[in-house]
Amino acid sequence: MTQNSQHTRPLRVLAAMSGGVDSAVAAARAAEAGHDVTGVHLALSANPQSFRTGARGCCTIEDSRDARRAADVIGIPFYVWDLAERFREDVVEDFVAEYEAGRTPNPCLRCNEKIKFAALLDKALALGFDAVCTGHYATVVTAPDGSRELHRASDMAKDQSYVLGVLDERQLAHAMFPLGDTLTTKDEIRAEAERRGLAVAKKPDSHDICFIADGDTQGFLANRLGGPAEGDILDESGTKLGTHDGAFGFTIGQRKGLRIGHPAADGKPRYVLDISPVDNTVTVGPAAALDVTALTALKPRWCGTAPAGPGGYTAQLRAHGDETPVTAELTDGTLHVRFDEPVRGVAPGQAIVLYDGTRVVGSATIATTRRRTDALAAG
Repeated sequence: MTQNSQHTRPLRVLAAMSGGVDSAVAAARAAEAGHDVTGVHLALSANPQSFRTGARGCCTIEDSRDARRAADVIGIPFYVWDLAERFREDVVEDFVAEYEAGRTPNPCLRCNEKIKFAALLDKALALGFDAVCTGHYATVVTAPDGSRELHRASDMAKDQSYVLGVLDERQLAHAMFPLGDTLTTKDEIRAEAERRGLAVAKKPDSHDICFIADGDTQGFLANRLGGPAEGDILDESGTKLGTHDGAFGFTIGQRKGLRIGHPAADGKPRYVLDISPVDNTVTVGPAAALDVTALTALKPRWCGTAPAGPGGYTAQLRAHGDETPVTAELTDGTLHVRFDEPVRGVAPGQAIVLYDGTRVVGSATIATTRRRTDALAAG
């Protein structure tokens, strides 16, 4: 198998440049490898006058200028493409709708699926480019039969394959991740940027959700969903323990910010077990009640051929989470997953990404979960 950085001919490459150090170094490496590289910054904000606050947010005027300066140093053409309306529809509105429905979405996956490797890639191919290059830490491998596979980055500490698990084989055929197959620390990436004369070498990484620059997700959702909407916080028996300002402000497994005011009978912490948008209630209970033994997931996307029959895999349930062994089977478009050992903090709306070793098999959106307490009650 060969990795994506080892192309036998120069390609026309469109480098998505966010204004950060990773995408700048990725573009520089692609150009250094002999490819014909053009840089592009995606204008995704409907309010481009906004500026980054510390290490929060991205896609601001500041980032656009940083990306342009990096392209000038690398010596490649540079453009800004306005995809703000598409981003608003496919990422921001989807994010709000999912929370309104009581689910916990991952907007980074949606952005990769709908923006960077759909809207951007489609436009790139229409303009005659061969590939889209990004600063993600993952690896595309060409199998002996010519098919493309997505694998984890060489450095597991920086691996970002989870948020790329939505890419299909066609998209992988036109994806390039120059940072994925090198065992370099982030400090070394910054040092490389400095050697190349890139001013973004010391720029802080962006954290949190890019379109919520101040990090106040609950405030953002409250503004979009009509402000505070008081509801009840209940225990597992239905007893009212307190109130909240909107069920959309909670996620399954949350412990902090419950404002219950008095301890549980056993003195142990309580966690969010269930969110009901219909009656605007939040149910809390002990940590053990979060143990999930199985789940179903919808809208599967496969990085290649869909798996046939039940099989053993490992699964990742959040961007920086650990792998856990599972048995998975696809039936009539629904992915059924059973965990070898119970896991916690699993919420509808999250993505589950399946792996076979380092290879990404595919991803799907969690629809329902089965908890160990459910099984005990039924048994």
